[in-house]
Amino acid sequence: MTAYRSTADEAMIIELDPRGNPMLLEENLARSRMHEAEILARHDRLAHRLVVARRWQRLAAWAHRRAQSKSRAL
Repeated sequence: MTAYRSTADEAMIIELDPRGNPMLLEENLARSRMHEAEILARHDRLAHRLVVARRWQRLAAWAHRRAQSKSRAL
């Protein structure tokens, strides 16, 4: 038994996903937006890690300078 499909249904199907199932336009758009959001989140995490690393470097440099100045005072 075959399912009846109208031309409107055919217009909504734009490509096949890797498993071979037809993907509707809305599904493809949602998947694309999710992928873009994941990439943005990955970049944000990387930027945050960089900022945190620089902050710790500045703090370590300050602590080193302070320790040296206190050791000279003794």
